[in-house]
Amino acid sequence: MRKFLFLGILLLVQSLCVVAQDNVIDRVEWVVGDKCILRSDIEEAIRFWQGNGRKFEGDPYCVVGEDLAIQQLFLHQAALDSIVVDENDIMRKVEAQISYVIEKIGSKEKMEEYFDKSSSEIREMYREQLYNMEMTERMKQKIVGDIKASPMLVRRFYESLPEDSLPFVQQQVEVQVITLEPEVDVEELERVKSELREYTERITSGETSFSTLALLYSEDPGSARRGGELDFMGRGQLQPEFATVAFSLTDPNKVSKIVETEYGFHIIQLMEKRGDRVKVRHILRKPRRSNENIKKMLLRLDSISTDIKDAKFTFEEGAEVISHDKETRNNYGIMYNKETASSYFKLDELPVDVARVVEALEVGEISRPFTWMLDNGKTVCAIAKLKSRTAAHVATINDDYEILQNMYQAKLSDERIREWIKEKQQNTYVRINRDNRDCEFLYPYWNFYEE
Repeated sequence: MRKFLFLGILLLVQSLCVVAQDNVIDRVEWVVGDKCILRSDIEEAIRFWQGNGRKFEGDPYCVVGEDLAIQQLFLHQAALDSIVVDENDIMRKVEAQISYVIEKIGSKEKMEEYFDKSSSEIREMYREQLYNMEMTERMKQKIVGDIKASPMLVRRFYESLPEDSLPFVQQQVEVQVITLEPEVDVEELERVKSELREYTERITSGETSFSTLALLYSEDPGSARRGGELDFMGRGQLQPEFATVAFSLTDPNKVSKIVETEYGFHIIQLMEKRGDRVKVRHILRKPRRSNENIKKMLLRLDSISTDIKDAKFTFEEGAEVISHDKETRNNYGIMYNKETASSYFKLDELPVDVARVVEALEVGEISRPFTWMLDNGKTVCAIAKLKSRTAAHVATINDDYEILQNMYQAKLSDERIREWIKEKQQNTYVRINRDNRDCEFLYPYWNFYEE
């Protein structure tokens, strides 16, 4: 009875894949469990990875086809284990990816031409791909669990490595900063608000459209080229002040009051609401800091630097009391590397304006005042102190234990994942198009179903 049931399931899966193949004039390349992987799926994934700079070793159709097949093993288990991901986080990543592609290709229209899809279809493609990638990573984390390596095991691992396999640690620095934000003149603030009020009047009177003015005047480059349009977003994806106004809008024909965020001043127009997500257009205008006010802050920082050198107070005390930047102020001025979750940076990981100054400093030396363009587009003035510098070197167990521990734990994680994949390969119904049987697979234990 179980044998006939199994054969029935196989026939059902094959028939479903044939239907999918007929509907899209496509070809089934893989069947993994009850999921079909079409040639178009592989081609979309290849374009996705090429757009992200991936280089393929071997035939991309073989490499990506196996990638998607392995991904299906994880996704099937994730569904069984009720793994969930944050949809808002996925949509943030989708918007970042879309903006990156448009910037790289040149326009929304060129992106649509490249993918041969509408922008909404491209968004859905990216949403599915990023959703699957996140689900896969969550499943891997569950499989790996909390791997811990004792100092003794890390030392044994270090001693087992051939000399030419020891990691090379690039130069790293720890940097402290004191930042001051130049004032914006009242006249400049009024100028920006006056411009936005004028835009509102022109839109309300029917003289022109919101999207036209956004295209011409908005200083948010990502949305300006789309007529100020943002994709559907939840509250957590937006600046709090922006979200409060955006979600309060009810009439698509009206323009919001002026909203201030850390990026500048906005006006907003509702496009559509879907449950707890909203789609809006906005126009961003950024007030300019005058050269005179920038010079004042640079001079003040020069005086602060002199007071520190004269031992009137320490750099740490100055950062804690004087600095305008909350993150570094609460950490005695020490910059934090979010990528490595530490205070250490390679020079190319620092903001360009900071790296340019720090590169020439000696340990303990304080820089001359300089201007620094933040990610939000604001210009601040700063002084930097080089807290420490570690020269580039081959890793040693005494100086780089954490790096070697992470390297060993990554090895253990990889071994655990490979064992899990091997078991699933041998116990999952898998069929592959015969044209792909000659591929050199990274995971060689596929138990292909023979028709």
